[in-house]
Amino acid sequence: MSFGASGVGSHPGEDHFEALRVVFGELPDLPYLPELPARGVGADLVGRTAALLVELPVEVQPSGWRLASRPGRDHRRAVDHLARDLDGLEEVADGYEGPLKLQVCGPWTLAAAIELRHGDKMLSDQGAVRDLTASLVQGVTDHVESVRRRVPGVTEIVLQLDEPGLPGVLAGTVPTASGFGRLAPVEEWRAEEALRLFPDPVVHCCAPRVPIAMLRRAGVRAVSLDASMLSRRDEEPIGEAIEAGVNFFLGVLPGLDSSLPDVKVIAKTATDLWQRLGFAAEDLPNRVVLTPTCGLAGASPAYAKAALGRLRETAKALRGD
Repeated sequence: MSFGASGVGSHPGEDHFEALRVVFGELPDLPYLPELPARGVGADLVGRTAALLVELPVEVQPSGWRLASRPGRDHRRAVDHLARDLDGLEEVADGYEGPLKLQVCGPWTLAAAIELRHGDKMLSDQGAVRDLTASLVQGVTDHVESVRRRVPGVTEIVLQLDEPGLPGVLAGTVPTASGFGRLAPVEEWRAEEALRLFPDPVVHCCAPRVPIAMLRRAGVRAVSLDASMLSRRDEEPIGEAIEAGVNFFLGVLPGLDSSLPDVKVIAKTATDLWQRLGFAAEDLPNRVVLTPTCGLAGASPAYAKAALGRLRETAKALRGD
């Protein structure tokens, strides 16, 4: 794996053509299909992924997303957003050859966000979680095939599962639909079992307490996390994961507008961690991809473009070019 730099997924604004042009212009090693949540219902993390679900339509209620008996306006809006994004991808990526990253909400964060038709969140029902996961696996498979048809020059699809809710799912801190209680924690073996159903994923989690050891056991391709949230106690499981062949997408730049550090300062975040872990310096560019700490939806368009460009420059410096 030598992708250099990439992004997490979300972008500011509502112009999907411009977001695509920025991504393909600034991140030639690993561009991705950006998400624009500012467009509203159906463009958010949960709604966008719900558009991929097979035979599980959803709708928006005051409490959030909920399963519906049939596809309605909210579901169609999410499907339309994704269709327009794919049309834009086909146009902007015309002639492109190389890898492409696709992001979807992971099954556990999705189960903690979507409510059953007449009850609590899907996470409260093991059978519902199994149905949701199976539906998502099929939906992702169809999505990947659609992208490959539209952009025939894609040599590899890198699938990213966004799981910001995973630590809370495992710790039992996810609130019930009423908000007065907490759902029971999910056993790690169940989480591993579900994640194994997805083809060689990158799992992104920008929350504290990323379950690195569990993700390693689940056989993920890479773990994507916020470097600023790491503590020294995280270094042992990171080292064990690297030794087991797991790669890392390391968030080294803020996702919100700020003064961009120099290339050397950004690179130092990665090189210092790598040195503390005791791995050979020349292996770092092949095992670590530089990213923002999280999505860029809350940033300005100018900052988003500049941040991705700075990450590209830093990755180039780490490769010794």
